[in-house]
Amino acid sequence: MIDRDLVHRYQQDGYVVVPGLFSSEETAGYRDHFMALRAKWGYPGDFSGVNAEETDPLKKFPRMIHMHRWDEVSLRWMIDARLGEWLAALMEMEPFAVQTMLYFKPAGARGQALHQDQFYLKVRPGTCAAAWMALDRCDEENGCLQVAPGSHRLPVLCTERADTSESFTEITVPLPEEMGPVPVIMEPGDVMFFEGHVVHGSLPNRSADRFRRALIGHYIAGEAEQVSKFYHPALRMDGSEVALRISEGGGPCGVWAEKNGEPVVEMRG
Repeated sequence: MIDRDLVHRYQQDGYVVVPGLFSSEETAGYRDHFMALRAKWGYPGDFSGVNAEETDPLKKFPRMIHMHRWDEVSLRWMIDARLGEWLAALMEMEPFAVQTMLYFKPAGARGQALHQDQFYLKVRPGTCAAAWMALDRCDEENGCLQVAPGSHRLPVLCTERADTSESFTEITVPLPEEMGPVPVIMEPGDVMFFEGHVVHGSLPNRSADRFRRALIGHYIAGEAEQVSKFYHPALRMDGSEVALRISEGGGPCGVWAEKNGEPVVEMRG
């Protein structure tokens, strides 16, 4: 059942958490499944090898990408009817599914600098959305997701270099102080949906021994005609493929300036 108050909140803030969308039993099953997969090695889309001798926790538990292309459990989750129903209500049209990801984020792992998903997906026309499912309790200690409410109204912002002592990614987007991100506390089985322009990221996992595992799907508006090459093929929510063109290059991006004492975005490029 779609909660219209949550839909309204999504429209206002650019994100919303649907509590308990997946049961504790389902969530535990996903957690066990991906831990077993990560204990093995050699998957398409793995960018760095598992190395137990490394001091960087992310070398021991690197993220997994596009698991749905070779793992049936991931595919079934990505096109689950519950996700499809919520995405259709929030995006006001049927979505196409384009990516799955699994972040393990063990204790001591760096976070990810503030960014916007649309910067990477380059959806045209329309935009993208994420379904971010907590597999563990996510709080400030273990590096929960942080989002900037209302930032979905911004254009794609110009990037700058990130602090790689805090972030495993090398670029970030700046925000004025009054738009600073807020932590989103989640329980296992909760799913956060957020629009592709929403500025989001996370801080390091500063806990002593806790994971912050998350299963993530990326989706694009059903009106889309193009998406970046990395996200092909796109799938309808019944699992069938849909033919889209490849988005080439970038486009204008926004930089912050001050006008009448207020921060405003000016477009460059």
